[in-house]
Amino acid sequence: MWWNRVIFGVGSYELVMWFLTYGMLGWLVESIYMSFCNKKLTNRGFGRGPFCPIYGVGALTVFFLLRPYSENRVLLFFMGSFFATILEYLTALLMQKVFGEVWWDYNEKPFNYKGIICLESSIAWGFYTLFLFMFLQNTVEGIVALIPLYVGRVAGSVLITVFGMDFLSSFYNVKKDDMPECVTGPIERIKENIRNFI
Repeated sequence: MWWNRVIFGVGSYELVMWFLTYGMLGWLVESIYMSFCNKKLTNRGFGRGPFCPIYGVGALTVFFLLRPYSENRVLLFFMGSFFATILEYLTALLMQKVFGEVWWDYNEKPFNYKGIICLESSIAWGFYTLFLFMFLQNTVEGIVALIPLYVGRVAGSVLITVFGMDFLSSFYNVKKDDMPECVTGPIERIKENIRNFI
């Protein structure tokens, strides 16, 4: 099963649970922040559920890449700024290619590049990296450790499946006009059968 493997020196169970925790925490923080900015409730996830996978990917990528430098706070800050900015840039390129747009805009920020990365954001990523190593990772590990193993295995499997289906459903809804009828036809018939069944 997925929870028995070891990846990067960490059990895959812990890795999946850390990923889920970071993804949900990232969604929560960003949704609260953007709700205040927009003065209305804002879901910052791509899907309907409370999950932003980029936070899980970003946090764990930075954690595993920079773990050997965790004792050097200055180096950690600058490397965290660099790697997180690269990840943000690559994510923007991928979003532009897949969706035709990027879901953030730094054009009004000083020292920005094409509105998708900026100096302010890069500096913030450096501080987030320090926060990750000084506090957040230990907290996430503690949260996961509190969950009984059998509960975590079931919950992790269910959440990965639900969030995966949510992502695929949202992706389909955004891109279905660009898909051939041989793909959308069967999917729409399945959706119609599910609606009729319910």
